[in-house]
Parts: sequence; C-alpha cells; structure tokens
Amino acid sequence: MQNYLAVFRARTQTLVFANLLKSYEVPISVVNTPRNINVSCGISVKFAIQHKKIADDIINRRKFDSFAGFFLV
Repeated sequence: MQNYLAVFRARTQTLVFANLLKSYEVPISVVNTPRNINVSCGISVKFAIQHKKIADDIINRRKFDSFAGFFLV
C-alpha cells in the first residue's frame, strides 16, 4: 500500500497539519522523516494515498509557510 509523507520544515506546523487531518477522520501517523528527504524538521505526517485531496485542501487553505511537499513512499 502506498502512502504519502507530508514534510514540513517546522515541527509545530507538522503537528498542526496532523491534527487537522485527524479532525477529518483521516488515519495518520507522525513518523521520522527518511534521511534522503533532508528538508524537514525530522518528523512527517504519513497518510494513505486516497486522502491526498483532503491533505491538498488543508495545505491550500492554511498556506503553511514551512511546507516542503508531499513525498510518495
């Protein structure tokens, strides 16, 4: 099963994003960011591929300034 990682440069915004996804009842995990993605604060939000639209909507509405991107894993 493929998942996305939402990667941020700020730990606080990572956790805010995780809580917003949870509020939409999206199952998430806060995980350590893989080393080959070296643009982050060290943690990322992992979620299933079918929830990408909800994640995109949250990013577009909130305009997180530390958002580094979505990575397919």
